[in-house]
Amino acid sequence: MMKFIHVTDTHLVQPGHLLYEIDPRERLRLCIDNINRYHPDARFAIVTGDLADKGQPEAYRALREEFRRLKIPVHLLLGNHDSRVNFLAAFPDSPRDCDGFVQFTLDTELGRFICLDTYEPGVSWGVYCDKRHAWLRSELARAGDIPVYLFFHHPPFPVGIKRMDEISLREPEKFAATLATGRNIRHLFFGHLHRPIGGSWHGIPFTTMHATNHQVALDFVIEGKVPGSHEPPAYAIVLANQTTTVVHFHNFLDKTNTFVL
Repeated sequence: MMKFIHVTDTHLVQPGHLLYEIDPRERLRLCIDNINRYHPDARFAIVTGDLADKGQPEAYRALREEFRRLKIPVHLLLGNHDSRVNFLAAFPDSPRDCDGFVQFTLDTELGRFICLDTYEPGVSWGVYCDKRHAWLRSELARAGDIPVYLFFHHPPFPVGIKRMDEISLREPEKFAATLATGRNIRHLFFGHLHRPIGGSWHGIPFTTMHATNHQVALDFVIEGKVPGSHEPPAYAIVLANQTTTVVHFHNFLDKTNTFVL
């Protein structure tokens, strides 16, 4: 089986600063240390956005320094907390399409990994405009019957956490219609929610997970504000072949004893 890593919502800030009483850079460092120790054989890692909390240049430079330590290749996407301009200044070699969106495809023996840019400056929700629609439709057409794994930041459907549902991907029906043109979409991976959630949407399996810094609390009541929590962070280890996709969520801070049952 092919192994790859999914990380999301690193939310780096200016060096020396905390975010919700936590150092996001230190959390990312511990995440990278854990991946390097236990999964150096993974093909690559994909990070699904909110790389920086306020899109500051210093945060992206810190992010670049940390990811230089990662022993496997890493591919970065943007979320609503990011700045495309500042990100590209720190990562000038990051792939982008002809319209300047940070979106790209990775072709592997397992299938095609399509990474979509849902970030739009000045808004918290995700945007799926005509240009992104045309790009994704073209990439799905080029994939044909090849298995497709799709990565992006904003979920295209509500999950029951009220404020997060208000800032999900706009025009989900348009997005769903595009996905319907794909002949072999295996899985959707996204971020934004800071919670371990799995299910299916229009018959396509999906997963998202905890962030590396702070989390969104499991609260279906609060309106107008995002409920936060200090639940443990995580990343995902994905094992996949032509018939199976397995997603393991790993709390990389866990130091409880392991033993033989």
